[in-house]
Amino acid sequence: MTDARRFEANVLPLLDAAHNLARWLLRDAAAAEDAVQEAALRAFRYFGSLRAGEDAKPWFLGIVRNACFTALARERGRADVTLLDEDGWEQLEARSPSPLPDPPTALGARREQLLVDAALRQLTPPMREVIVLRELEGLDYRDIAHIAGVPIGTVMSRLSRARAQLKRELQLAGLP
Repeated sequence: MTDARRFEANVLPLLDAAHNLARWLLRDAAAAEDAVQEAALRAFRYFGSLRAGEDAKPWFLGIVRNACFTALARERGRADVTLLDEDGWEQLEARSPSPLPDPPTALGARREQLLVDAALRQLTPPMREVIVLRELEGLDYRDIAHIAGVPIGTVMSRLSRARAQLKRELQLAGLP
């Protein structure tokens, strides 16, 4: 199998996870798309460095992470908080498996979504990164450590602090 076909089989299925990570790190859908595109090009260029049998997900998400932090460094002067616009929420809602049954339930779910998004935005990028990789992408600590380039103990402490901060923020917002 050629490198191009291996790339298609191993990396292209990860584009949704890559975009998810980039969107949470950059907090801007367009910037996330740019970062994922840049990361995909880098990954294709250096795909030969991925050893046969090695899991492509941590390798590729590490490249995405680096592209995101490079983009953040370029944009240091811009405001740190960017709200997710209505189009972004509509895209997220379109991905949900089925519509909610009634308007009060839908309104409650939407409120929770907004509160969780706001709480996540309060985290620093390194803490947001570990939460997204663990809770949304389901990666284990070893893979997160590999992606973030930090020891497993650092991943564990960041996760602990991030979860505690999220819990405080959500309690202040009135969520149990």
